[in-house]
Amino acid sequence: MNSAAPRSCFLPDEPWPDDQGNHINAHGGGILHHAGVYYWFGEHKEDGDTAEVGVHVYSSTDLYNWTDRGIALAVVETPGHDIERGCIIERPKVIFNPPTGKFVMWFHLELKGHGRKAARSGVAVSDSPAGPFRYLHSLRPNPGVWPLNVTPAQIAALPEGQKLVGTAFWGSPHPDRAKMNFLGRDFHSGQMAKDMTLFVDDDGAAYHVYSSEENSTLHLARLSADFTTHDGAWTRAFPYLWHEAPALFKHAGRYWMLSSHCTGWNPNTARLSVADSIWGPWRELGNPCTSPAPAGRLGPELTFGGQSTHVLPVHGKPGAFIAMFDTWRPEAHRTGGYLWLPLRFENDRFTLEWLERWDLSVFGA
Repeated sequence: MNSAAPRSCFLPDEPWPDDQGNHINAHGGGILHHAGVYYWFGEHKEDGDTAEVGVHVYSSTDLYNWTDRGIALAVVETPGHDIERGCIIERPKVIFNPPTGKFVMWFHLELKGHGRKAARSGVAVSDSPAGPFRYLHSLRPNPGVWPLNVTPAQIAALPEGQKLVGTAFWGSPHPDRAKMNFLGRDFHSGQMAKDMTLFVDDDGAAYHVYSSEENSTLHLARLSADFTTHDGAWTRAFPYLWHEAPALFKHAGRYWMLSSHCTGWNPNTARLSVADSIWGPWRELGNPCTSPAPAGRLGPELTFGGQSTHVLPVHGKPGAFIAMFDTWRPEAHRTGGYLWLPLRFENDRFTLEWLERWDLSVFGA
């Protein structure tokens, strides 16, 4: 392919070529800023939803133009390996651990041939931000550990929950599952972890935020000092309210989160939540998308066709954040688009308006 012409703005959901002229292949992604460079990690998609290649990484200094840095974490050919070709790798996120000097990647992992029953988290590390990453292990979070906000009734109901061991359900809202004891079912084996993100707080503590309990409840779990496992402190948020696609960030001393409803590949209404503590209580503020639907595009009630994946703080611009969404195209996943929009804070919340074309000047000097 020929090199792409340099960009000087964002064009939401239009084809986004890398330095070689190829549409960027980093779906469900997240961005790490390190030493003046942004690194965009995401799922390398072919036409299906299984991982046939691995996690792709691109780099940029201006956020408009991206250089293909290759495959940061490659699938393997070893039969039975956690990341054997044909597994499912989704929503990879990378953070830096200063004490160890390691870059740590987490992702939602489904084992090959198991559908979406495994609901595990994969972990890999690298000595450099673009990789290559070395796979460490996969896990189910916090086996044998109750959340910080557990109730006596939930502890007492553990035997009843254990009767559900071995059962699996489709992870979407359904009245028959509205109060099933998934917390107790998975207490000993570890909790499910599906759509996920990572967040590093001002004090250097890192958190793993993921959809759990058959997608019915979000979990927020603190990571160990080296960021490669959990330290046992975790909490449940929005029980039986069916959030997925969490994207967490901090602004003005408060914790903010974008998420979505659970409707598979189909777009739905974005959800905005806020808390004064990472541990909650969290409260929903409704749909942050406000502007009318542009011609020929889904409107704000369907997040303009996108689903949240990451909220990016713009380096050097305090209070400037970009909401990153994927527009999924399950008939040909690799063609899926990237819908980036600036957050606008007003009246103790933030809003998202559709912009056909925009650049970082919207955030001011």
